Amino acid sequence: MKKEDKGAIIEQLKEVIGSYAHMYLADTAGLNSEQTSNLRRECFNNDIKMLVVKNTLLQKALEALDTDYNELYPALAGQTSLMLSNTGNAPAKLIKKFAKDNGKPVLKAAYVEESFYSASQLEDLVAIKSKNELIGDVIALLQSPAKNVISGLQAAAGQKIHGELETLSKRGA
Repeated sequence: MKKEDKGAIIEQLKEVIGSYAHMYLADTAGLNSEQTSNLRRECFNNDIKMLVVKNTLLQKALEALDTDYNELYPALAGQTSLMLSNTGNAPAKLIKKFAKDNGKPVLKAAYVEESFYSASQLEDLVAIKSKNELIGDVIALLQSPAKNVISGLQAAAGQKIHGELETLSKRGA
């Protein structure tokens, strides 16, 4: 490969990596073509960009970015698939689900929510809540007291009206 071609690939990798908030490095070696096609389809369906990259080119692209990715470099050995997403736990869930049936991919390392994770922390990554999930939890917590007050008022008002109607019906009889 020519030096100019390598430079262009590194620039493309920098742009792609910079446009996503979360990065996973996975080992997909050993998957047959059907399994690889299914994995790519699942990635597409879950808004995950998957690239198979040369380790040296990926490392050079990471070195050229503003963030210090030194903790990921030891994982750059063997075949590496790069999974990029703007939802922190989406690739982890996909890796866990797909590996259950196929034995691969295997997590090598990840950069999620501005923190580094090793291969042994897949379960932690699956459990991380996305921004939208956290917002939903906060809204639910904020609505809970208001719902309790409203239901209490409705119940009290309903009992009061029922009591008044009962009193009026007894007077009329």
